[in-house]
Amino acid sequence: MSESTKPHPQGKGEKTHVGDSSYVGIDAILEQMRRKAMKQGFEFNIMVVGQSGLGKSTLVNTLFKSKVSRKSVQPNPEERIPKTIEIKSISHDIEEKGVRMKLTVIDTPGFGDQINNENCWQPIMKFINDQYEVYLQEEININRKKRIPDSRVHCCIYFIPPTGHCLRPLDVEFMRRLSKVVNIVPVIAKADTLTLEERDYFKQTIREELRANGIDVYPQKEFDEDAEDRMINDKIREMIPFAVVGSDQEYQVNGKRILGRKTKWGTIEVENIAHCEFAYLRDLLIRTHMQNIKDITGSIHYETYRVRRLNESNIHFSRVSVLCQSKKYFPYTQDIKF
Repeated sequence: MSESTKPHPQGKGEKTHVGDSSYVGIDAILEQMRRKAMKQGFEFNIMVVGQSGLGKSTLVNTLFKSKVSRKSVQPNPEERIPKTIEIKSISHDIEEKGVRMKLTVIDTPGFGDQINNENCWQPIMKFINDQYEVYLQEEININRKKRIPDSRVHCCIYFIPPTGHCLRPLDVEFMRRLSKVVNIVPVIAKADTLTLEERDYFKQTIREELRANGIDVYPQKEFDEDAEDRMINDKIREMIPFAVVGSDQEYQVNGKRILGRKTKWGTIEVENIAHCEFAYLRDLLIRTHMQNIKDITGSIHYETYRVRRLNESNIHFSRVSVLCQSKKYFPYTQDIKF
């Protein structure tokens, strides 16, 4: 068989274009990328922050329809509220239709539960920066790994208590500081405790307070890539914060099994947009913007940290260089202190 008549190997899912003399095959790169991504799998690291009793674990379990976060239970009387914020991570491998994802949920028990909550955001800020530092050290390593494990926090869901009035000083301070280092998605927890009118008023008040305090939550307007992105993200920004209800309990409603919360007035359907905005939050985090959230983490938040750290290193090396030069030319001088 001559070289020109040998059959070319065809990958699974690839289309043939026999007889099309104008076909080059550039579009096949998409199928190649898909196959590679399917082999590698994906990583997604999500942090939940809010005071105890707001349903953080339940909401994460509802989002991924799995027991991916520790089950929230009422604490026993003998259990003490942690005196300091604890950072707890738990990872799960999830697979759906052949797509594998390593999901890491970072919980922050103890946040906002003290009488004095001054600077309670600091351990969380340190944890996020520590993950950037781990990634940076792997990146600058001479013999670095082919694929660097990614423990960077891609998204932080911040739970706002359903007071119906306004943000607390703690809410404002946390989001103002942390929005500079991580993608924050604010949600109103247990929104079924508010009437529709109270909910709409609370959401509008929160949006105004976010603007007044210069807090830029995800999706950030300055990172919209084009007009189409801006149009889609503007609709999302108009809905923030999402008023959500979480539940991992199933009930029979009109012949269908649904996730919900049963009350004596009826069943609150978690995925029914007429009842709450959980479906919008799920779509944002998983179905439409997950990759964009990861991209902004890598190209904006991590890059900002990386540049700052490398600048600090350059300043340090410059000072050491000056010290070494002074020792070389003036060996009898005292050590220069900086």
